[in-house]
Amino acid sequence: MTTTATTAADLRTCALHWADLHEAAGTPTQLGAFGLGLRGYLARLDQADRDEYGYDRNHAAHLRSQERDPIQIGERPVPVRLHILDTMRTVEAALIACADDIAHAAQRQPITAPTARRTAVAPYRTQREADIAAADRARRTQLAHADLADPRRWRYTGRRTASHAALWLLARVERAPGPCRRITDDEERRIGVVAAGAAARIERALDIAAQQRTLSTPCPNCDGAVDVHGGEGRTPVAHCTGCGRIWTEAGAIAA
Repeated sequence: MTTTATTAADLRTCALHWADLHEAAGTPTQLGAFGLGLRGYLARLDQADRDEYGYDRNHAAHLRSQERDPIQIGERPVPVRLHILDTMRTVEAALIACADDIAHAAQRQPITAPTARRTAVAPYRTQREADIAAADRARRTQLAHADLADPRRWRYTGRRTASHAALWLLARVERAPGPCRRITDDEERRIGVVAAGAAARIERALDIAAQQRTLSTPCPNCDGAVDVHGGEGRTPVAHCTGCGRIWTEAGAIAA
């Protein structure tokens, strides 16, 4: 898969699963998982990924300023899944900030509406000339209003959601027509990094992606590397690459 196709797929993941995150935010956390064991370790990996994709560095101040987010308003089942809310805040802030930056660089300014001619200073010579000028001014005014209201234009106020930002960035990556120039390779790489980080977070939060991680703590039996496999709704399983010992939620299984 090409870089452009990968970025497009990540942005579609963000847009398509945003509603799923809203629903999952109010779903009670299931008990009987690894708790402080392997699943707890996988949860702590999210903090390490924040540094990898630069989210904390770029958006921590913005996130702390949000004392109350609109997604928290209203009645929800208790307990609220706080890690889902954290994922939504982080992803939404990253996608919107990326769209703001790309729009600032690539989106052209709206067409300026024409002003009326000062006939007292420069009168028209004939009524026909005045009628032609008035018709031309009306046409240009209509074009200016249409350009300003173009739904393909990214806006810094109003509709600023993660899903809308993802779809707008997707249009830029796919070079769709709109009030923007073609993005550069550097701009596409910037979108790709943000999209990959956002999609990965969403997939982990919803448990819809296969995962494999290597624990920093070696196997207590042989000091070999321990890999954790999980995701896609499956129960996480740890496997030592040295002695072959396997751990599940039920405990260790002899190699």
